[in-house]
Amino acid sequence: MSETSTVTVLGMSGSLRKGSYNTAALRAAGELLPDGMRLEIADLRPLPHYDDDVRLAGYPPVVQQFRDRIKAATAILFVTPEYNYSVSGVLKNAIDWASRPPDQPFNWKPCAMISASGSLLGGVRAQYHLRHMCVSLNCFPLNAPQVYITEAPKKFDAEGKLIDQGARDLIRQLMAELKRFALAFRPPGPG
Repeated sequence: MSETSTVTVLGMSGSLRKGSYNTAALRAAGELLPDGMRLEIADLRPLPHYDDDVRLAGYPPVVQQFRDRIKAATAILFVTPEYNYSVSGVLKNAIDWASRPPDQPFNWKPCAMISASGSLLGGVRAQYHLRHMCVSLNCFPLNAPQVYITEAPKKFDAEGKLIDQGARDLIRQLMAELKRFALAFRPPGPG
């Protein structure tokens, strides 16, 4: 991929809550993109609960469309809340659907992560677990910067806009680094 190519990032929020700080952080990432980068957002709400009997009968159309969008993207942006010291069930369900054969679409895909939480840790444990999942997915996370939005209720306004300048700067840097990482990333060729 050349420097002039557009990097298409598929972003997904692991929260379904209407006032989700994580979904708001995903929207902020879309506002802070460098030139030559486009963010598409995947809505995880329509995905059914993972059921291997259903998968074996054929992927439901909404799941196949999700898998196709992952495959078509240059990179992935995971934005996750932390539930019970891990990623949300919504995000885990989406990953479970997409990670099954054939042609697992996360394979050799660069990715980045953001988490927002009301706690002082900002979702660090969820990102830790997500990084472990990336090993199984053969998906390659950007190591830095790490974006943990701590005490999230203080950092977003009533309309869900990220107003914390430090967090905005980190997300801007993350997206610029993800673009660089995606342009430099070289999956193995055939053979």
